[in-house]
Amino acid sequence: MAGRPVIDFSGVDACLSSLKNCQSYISTGMDIATSVALDLVENHNNMEEVDEMEKVMWNYAAMSREVDHYVKAVEVTVNQLKQEKPETMPDLKHDVEEKFKALESTNSDLDLQRNEKFVLFMENLKQMKAKCGTQVDPEEMPAIEQLDEDIAVTQSQTNFICPITLVEMKKPVRNTICGHVYEEDAIMEVIRNKEQRKKKVRCPKLGCNNDEVKKIHLVSDEVLKRTIDSQNQHRW
Repeated sequence: MAGRPVIDFSGVDACLSSLKNCQSYISTGMDIATSVALDLVENHNNMEEVDEMEKVMWNYAAMSREVDHYVKAVEVTVNQLKQEKPETMPDLKHDVEEKFKALESTNSDLDLQRNEKFVLFMENLKQMKAKCGTQVDPEEMPAIEQLDEDIAVTQSQTNFICPITLVEMKKPVRNTICGHVYEEDAIMEVIRNKEQRKKKVRCPKLGCNNDEVKKIHLVSDEVLKRTIDSQNQHRW
């Protein structure tokens, strides 16, 4: 008795790889848009251009969601086929499109507002506006006022030294759990070493109670990096 035909998914795997590359390009585009927006604020350029960059980030977030949904639709379809092992090849395109449409039907603006890169963009933008004294929208004022108060309280205590390397940071990353900042390469090396020994990573900042630092909790602190760079330029 002949066995069931083996379905070749190599073409699908190649397509998935291309889609994931698209995600990488979108992520890079969002990083560039963030940098441009911060440049505009820092140099006191036309704020209408800053608003345009926010729209660009919104569109990038929408593209990212769409690619995510398509990748998920393909992966779910392929996994079902591998489990069911049908005798004949079904209409893959139709099945994927049906699943994709189902995922897209749940779309909302809240999805885009929660996009990790978009959230980081808005936070960095608010911090840079507060730092540069730029006029902001009324809806942003409560958050900006709080930032201004925080800056006023901690300005004299501002520290650009990494708690791990004990030297000035070049690529600072902020821990979204406890708010402390480290040199990116240094904290990643600590995390890798601890993971190899299956141990948790405590926040290296003296006195911090955060006993589990993870890579997913770390975000680039672009505003702090620019502040450090600016200070160094003034020194020179």
